[in-house]
Amino acid sequence: MDKIEDIVTQQGGMISLHGRSHENTYRRIVRAKKNGKLVRVRKGVYALPYAFMDAMIDVESVVPGGVVCLYNAWAFYGLTMQNPPTFCIAVDAKRKIVFAQKQMITLYYWNEQSLTLGVEEVEYSAHKVRMTNAERSVCDAVRYRNKIGEDLCLEIIRTYLKRPDRKIGLMMEYAKTLRVAKILGNYLNILME
Repeated sequence: MDKIEDIVTQQGGMISLHGRSHENTYRRIVRAKKNGKLVRVRKGVYALPYAFMDAMIDVESVVPGGVVCLYNAWAFYGLTMQNPPTFCIAVDAKRKIVFAQKQMITLYYWNEQSLTLGVEEVEYSAHKVRMTNAERSVCDAVRYRNKIGEDLCLEIIRTYLKRPDRKIGLMMEYAKTLRVAKILGNYLNILME
């Protein structure tokens, strides 16, 4: 019989009890958690302790309906050289999410419109995740410029402007919806001169 850690590793570092009817599997998972070989992420979902150090987690298992954003999106699109300090996941502002223990996840509570604007499904480290697209990610950098710092915001905009596939018109549409069009326009005027 395979060790439960091997089974979890084969499944990408996480395992869900949902749909598992074998009491034996449940006992093995509980025993592995007790021995520190697995950590409880949320009710019915367990992971290997190092699973959160991978390039990406299975967002849908940890935070159903979550959207990968900010630092992780900027890194995915190559807009910054900074490593994400945590997994940045946006959720509906009305949701309450409680983790079993402190995770390497930072939640951002967005309204429904923000949670769907410029969001696409991408493949990231063998996981399909919902993520803000490059244009929306630039707008988020402007939106969060006071928290992330002016230097990082400018780096993201500069790097985006060097992309051959940039869509400035689409980015400005997102900026209008997110109410940062004037500020983004000022940055673009300065950087494109």
